[in-house]
Amino acid sequence: MEPLFYVMAIMGCADGNVQCTEARVVSVRYESMAQCRAALPTQLARNTDIDYPMIGAACQRKGTEFAKNLAKPPRG
Repeated sequence: MEPLFYVMAIMGCADGNVQCTEARVVSVRYESMAQCRAALPTQLARNTDIDYPMIGAACQRKGTEFAKNLAKPPRG
């Protein structure tokens, strides 16, 4: 199973930033949501070739997340 990571989707939107559609996913994987969000301005600047009046981006969580087993020691 894959570990948890974050990817950025570049969105193409109609005028007024409505009716947005995912146009592509950036190939970079980020280890945290904060890293992904910090890269938003740079990735938006690199992806201006999308044929929409407006573009945007959204960070998305991908991969598999496992729950931690925090078993308590037996009482006794």
